Amino acid sequence: MIIRSLLLASVLAVPALASPETDRWAARRAAVTITRDEWGIPHIKGKTDADAVFGMIYAQAEDDFHRVETNFINAQGRLAEAEGEAAIWRDLRMKLFIDPAELQAQFKTAPGWLKTLCIAWADGLNQYLAAHPEVKPRVISHFEPWMALSFSEGSIGGDIESINLGRLESFFTGQPVKLTAIEQGSELAEPAGSNGFALAPSRSTSGDALLLINPHTSFYFRSEAKVESGQGLDAYGASTWGQFFVYQGFNRHVGWMHTSSGVDNIDEYALTVEKRGGKWHYLHGTTWRPLAEKLISVPYKAADGSMKTRVFTTWRSHHGPVIRAENGKWIAVALMHRPVAALEQSFLRTKTSDLASYLKVASRRANSSNATLFASDKGEIAYLHPQFVPIRSDRFDWRKPVDGSDPATDWQGEHGLEQLPSVINPRSGFAFNVNNWPWTAAGPDSPKQAAFPKYMDAAGENPRGPNALRLLSGDRKFDLDALLAAAYDPFLQGFADTIPGLVKAWDALAPGEQKARLAAPVATFKAWDYRSGEASVATSIAMMWGDEMVKRFGKFARDDEEAVVPYIASDKVADADRLAALDTAVARLAGDFGGWDVPWGHINRFQRLTGNVNQVYDDKLPSTPIGFASGNWGSLASFGSRPRAGTRRWYGDYGNSFVAVVRFGKDGPEARAVHAGGINANPASPHFRDQAERYRSHDFRPVYFTDAQLAGHVERSYRPGE
Repeated sequence: MIIRSLLLASVLAVPALASPETDRWAARRAAVTITRDEWGIPHIKGKTDADAVFGMIYAQAEDDFHRVETNFINAQGRLAEAEGEAAIWRDLRMKLFIDPAELQAQFKTAPGWLKTLCIAWADGLNQYLAAHPEVKPRVISHFEPWMALSFSEGSIGGDIESINLGRLESFFTGQPVKLTAIEQGSELAEPAGSNGFALAPSRSTSGDALLLINPHTSFYFRSEAKVESGQGLDAYGASTWGQFFVYQGFNRHVGWMHTSSGVDNIDEYALTVEKRGGKWHYLHGTTWRPLAEKLISVPYKAADGSMKTRVFTTWRSHHGPVIRAENGKWIAVALMHRPVAALEQSFLRTKTSDLASYLKVASRRANSSNATLFASDKGEIAYLHPQFVPIRSDRFDWRKPVDGSDPATDWQGEHGLEQLPSVINPRSGFAFNVNNWPWTAAGPDSPKQAAFPKYMDAAGENPRGPNALRLLSGDRKFDLDALLAAAYDPFLQGFADTIPGLVKAWDALAPGEQKARLAAPVATFKAWDYRSGEASVATSIAMMWGDEMVKRFGKFARDDEEAVVPYIASDKVADADRLAALDTAVARLAGDFGGWDVPWGHINRFQRLTGNVNQVYDDKLPSTPIGFASGNWGSLASFGSRPRAGTRRWYGDYGNSFVAVVRFGKDGPEARAVHAGGINANPASPHFRDQAERYRSHDFRPVYFTDAQLAGHVERSYRPGE
């Protein structure tokens, strides 16, 4: 014990080369404790909010520094410095908006309290690197406080990522556009988004509000922590790696769950351009305006390991930067970019205590891409529409580029919170969103579509929406077990919409070889209740058939501007094509797995072999069967899987990641949660995949929110740098 105390003292001592920075580290270390529970999840306590931020980001770096750094490499447009020339276009896209000089200037004028948190954030990461010299950053060897502004909103896909990289590259190189299979429509990406349910006390067996927190992200995209300070911070939940706020979670009084929204608040403008006096101009009304010209340098690692740079001349209109060309026009994009306000809103909402205080924070209107499901210990529930929505003329179709020369297409300010299709304390007793439209968010108490501009939603419905509405409608009362069961309801609405047409086509087929060949698979479909499961053969056939149908008809659905499931269910698809796709699916099952009657759990697997951002998969190595399926077909518990290089089995890497259910009791929150795989990215850690079986069976572990709950479940407790 004496030896340990001496070691601790030496670790916590001021380094030999003291400086104002290292002095700050020493003060923060002395004011912070990190306690790891039995799942490795950090519980951080600091005297001040800044102390807690210091400890929180230090703990994140311990669990996965590589992802922390990568998120900020990407956010600053520096990925090509680590990953080479292929990342140039992603970096250029970021640099059209992110300028270090501008962020540094914004940081200087930011509120003092926010600057203090950003300084503590940078100190926590730099302290980690100093304490772990064996960790070699790929690009960022020293973090600066202003860098926190480059990634200030925790969504899985920020607004900037809506800009198509293939078209951006084509604009600057003149080469043909390179579109991926997903962009062409021949492959479905797992829906980027989430599920959120909020239930009022009237729908709860305990008389307390309930909240489902169900992000759909790439696996291992977020950390998990409890973070607490003597200044009132007391939050638990998921934080995107590298960020110092709980993005989806709860505190002692309120909970917030963000879902990607279909609001149309990113607009493209078709510019009429010509050179005048050697400079590019664009027409606006009757006036030719000069395009602002800027040189952007993108450093990249060459194949030989040396650093090189490409320099691009870029242009910007008053709408925003030019990102591509189309039909003889240059296309500029307008989107929200408010780093300071976004970071303020992201942190401050974690300290709110009721709906009124939450809405006060939301009045900054710096959340552009996410709807919010809210619940509180006062019994309040809400569906809150994204707060940043520009006012525009509803006579234009804002889903497509509008005429940038027409002043009537200019944004005309922003909608106030009271003008948005939100839902506050509905009589139905529930509010939900599953990345679908808001017009069913609270059943009969939902906003009326006709009362709002069309641009309030461009996503429409999806197969998860009717399933969620079915589960929540009526007067059934829920406890945490029932809420968890609803969150994992296995009904696949997409196949309930499309399989009957396939069965009908087979019924109408004349006797012959094809009818005989498909008789057994069709009989399996006829007996199916459209519910997925590890033992379900029908799910295997349906997923293979759906995959084949998307390959055949996804492009046509995209060209018709129709969602793929309704398109497949429509009479635009011939019966012969439905049956041919089933033939292919059955043959594929036989070729890959030895027969068509293969249980879904044999095909659909969870596997975590490395801590890399881009995982590798191997059929010969251990993996875990998963019974839920893709959200594209209506699975509320989303598991986006597909065959990987060299595999026959389908491995998931997107969908349910961190998931929690919460009851807001008068004596504090009660919660359960699960995390895909585990919290730590090191394969040698006991917490690398210690939650895999719980993830499979959705046997959620209890959340230790209070010290009393944590007692008896502590793995270790220490100070940063120890």
